[in-house]
Amino acid sequence: MKLNYRRTFFIGLAFLSISAFWQMYDNIIPLILQGTFGIGETVTGMIMAADNVLALFLLPLFGSLSDKVDTKAGKRMPFIVTGTILAVIFLLLLPAADRAVNLPLFVVSLFALLIAMGTYRSPAVALMPDLTPNKLRSKGNAIINLMGAVGGVYTLIMIKLLVGGGEHPDYMPLFLSVAVLMVVSVAVLVLTINEKKVKAKVAAEIAASGESVAEDGEEAGTKERPAQSGAGNGLLKDGAGNRPAGAGLAEDKTSAGSGNSSAEASGKKTSMPREVKRSMIYLLASIFLWFTAYNAVTTAFSRYTKVVWKLEGGGFADCLMVATVAAIISYIPIGNIASRIGRKKTIMGGIILMTICYLAAIFANAYHPVINIAFAAIGIGWAAINVNSYPMIVEMSKGQDIGKFTGTYYTFSMTAQIFTPVLSGFLLENISYRTLFPYAFVFSALAFITMSQVRHGDVKPGKKKSVLENFDVDD
Repeated sequence: MKLNYRRTFFIGLAFLSISAFWQMYDNIIPLILQGTFGIGETVTGMIMAADNVLALFLLPLFGSLSDKVDTKAGKRMPFIVTGTILAVIFLLLLPAADRAVNLPLFVVSLFALLIAMGTYRSPAVALMPDLTPNKLRSKGNAIINLMGAVGGVYTLIMIKLLVGGGEHPDYMPLFLSVAVLMVVSVAVLVLTINEKKVKAKVAAEIAASGESVAEDGEEAGTKERPAQSGAGNGLLKDGAGNRPAGAGLAEDKTSAGSGNSSAEASGKKTSMPREVKRSMIYLLASIFLWFTAYNAVTTAFSRYTKVVWKLEGGGFADCLMVATVAAIISYIPIGNIASRIGRKKTIMGGIILMTICYLAAIFANAYHPVINIAFAAIGIGWAAINVNSYPMIVEMSKGQDIGKFTGTYYTFSMTAQIFTPVLSGFLLENISYRTLFPYAFVFSALAFITMSQVRHGDVKPGKKKSVLENFDVDD
């Protein structure tokens, strides 16, 4: 079987629209909260953490609901369409509230917007594995992730073009541009993808190839995958509301990482060996630490550049755009590198790149084009982490409940994104904006230390027919 690239492209439009939104949310909402409403960094950080708090509850809930419903339009599509419509309505209320300096309207609209986004993020992410044969999800996941990155780049370009200078720029054109992208993307998705027909066609393709349809059943595509896709977006969020977790390396049945190969073959669950559990703990700690560092930068960068580098309007978007494009370009090469040298070494290299760049940024007193080189390295480093961290979790949980450990992965990453906007915001407000990059440097360095203690989950699969297969995780 071959991947239907045209179909996968259209499926990825939902994730593209989601990524475009989160890029704007992370960079513009803090500017409005502080510039229009005069809210301090600490409270701004608390508000910016709200989406991850809601995600802890909403993503599993609506992911599960979309597993159970069955309509003429399909399982996922009703959630995607309804969620997008509601999100766009509340999205456009935000610049209206900003213009009117109406804080109650802004807060209520923002809260409603986050709920609307939470209703369809998991169904949107689950759509690709639902409509893609198991053995082709590697390539499909890579394409979806790249499309998410494109959505983020679109928003950064719009920020650069549509956000003016001054203390109170008009954000309505920017919000309209993102709203239009969201509506058009989902409209094209609905017009081109008939979820039920495509699913039946995929089942027929699997049967015609001589494979068991059971191998590609509901459980593989819906209950474990919603949290997986959505990487690769440089300085974006993934489908679960996090900065990308990405996809991983293709399945390798020769793993010694878990020690559970026999149990896995028999379908029985066994307790995780002590040494594997130790590696799992250190990896989860690393995930928390590098998300703590990275999220502090992504949520505060737009204000940092205004206060420290004296950039006006959408000037900060240049650095983020460079990082995102660098990540887009590096996903596939990094997947290939990881298949050759291992996941852990690739992650360690990514951490080193990011730590060095955070350190260098401490000494940058003003914006200079050379800074873009550092942000390109950050994008590459983040891609190296994203492509390989989640698959290591999956590898260590072989013979266990993979869904459980997937949930654990996102619990740690989202907890970091709840914790760090508040703590870093407090430091920015009460000490100095210049604490931002030292803060990121310290937590990134700590992530390197904890990651060095991980001893499992680092298999090296055999050579693949296509490097895109390096983006898959075990099913």
